[in-house]
Amino acid sequence: MRTAACTLVLIVNCTLTAYPQENAVNVPVRILFYNVENLFDTYDDIAGKDEEFLPDGTRRWTRKRYENKINSIYKTLMAAGSWSPPAVVGLCEVENRRVLEDLVHGTYLSRFDYDIVHEDSDDERGIDVCMIFRPDQARLLSYRYLKPYSVSGEALRTRSVLYAKLLVLGDTLHLLINHWPSRRGGVLTGESSRSRIALMIRHVTDSLGSISCGKARVLIMGDFNCPPDDHIMQSLAGQSQGKANENGLSLVNLAVKAGKSVKGTYKYRGAWETIDQMLASDHLLGCSKGLAADSLGFKVFSPEFLLCNDEKYTGSAPFSTYRGYRYQGGISDHLPVFLDLFLR
Repeated sequence: MRTAACTLVLIVNCTLTAYPQENAVNVPVRILFYNVENLFDTYDDIAGKDEEFLPDGTRRWTRKRYENKINSIYKTLMAAGSWSPPAVVGLCEVENRRVLEDLVHGTYLSRFDYDIVHEDSDDERGIDVCMIFRPDQARLLSYRYLKPYSVSGEALRTRSVLYAKLLVLGDTLHLLINHWPSRRGGVLTGESSRSRIALMIRHVTDSLGSISCGKARVLIMGDFNCPPDDHIMQSLAGQSQGKANENGLSLVNLAVKAGKSVKGTYKYRGAWETIDQMLASDHLLGCSKGLAADSLGFKVFSPEFLLCNDEKYTGSAPFSTYRGYRYQGGISDHLPVFLDLFLR
């Protein structure tokens, strides 16, 4: 271990060319989410607030440091897939498409022909939610970037939610990737925005439930910046885990199901929190045939190389790129989470 009224705004609605999928034996397809903590390139973006992540910025973000981070993320994805990287990877805190191209084309990930889904968001820091995927394991049918309105009717200036419709192992998977507003400055900071986003997602799942008669396969994942027992997360999943809404589609927070087997994904003032989570529809978990997931299948990927000794508090902590403003060469202050899908 190292010492060191919630109306949707359609931003993008894009249908893409279909790729053939391999007729493989029933091998699990891994879906992973990772907050990669300030993945900025070294070029000045006039439209974004990236000044501190420049070679002459306060963090002295050099090309060498950037390349080290890109390679470390590549190695993490390889290790998380047992050397066959995940089929779908949701990412957040990504500055632009260029860094994704460096990741999937400039490392050995290029052998897996990852495609990219990315759009610039209205986030003030210029960090986005995005996705990379392997066309041989997941066919992208369409995607949209969604944003909620505030109570006053104005579009919230925050990170968009990425909705992707995928074909995985012959069945449709509805995937929503999130990075909710931070609680930095206090628990109540950003709570209104998080509530509006949760309500928007609930509207999306209600619609999917109505269309499918409660049989939609839905997976919601991301950095929610609040723990599973937060009232907003409970309202998103329903007051009781697996309780169906009026349209017959229920959501289960898999981090709650995992319970004490999950230590956490992020450490704040000495306490581990599971703020990176996955929620699945009951049909994805309980269907008798087709694409499915285990309700106890939610995992935090926490190998030793992603951890370091917690210098201020006891135990370990995620091996972040910086500790304050001191560069320590780590990867992220979050740990990745994943779920395997399979045919039942």
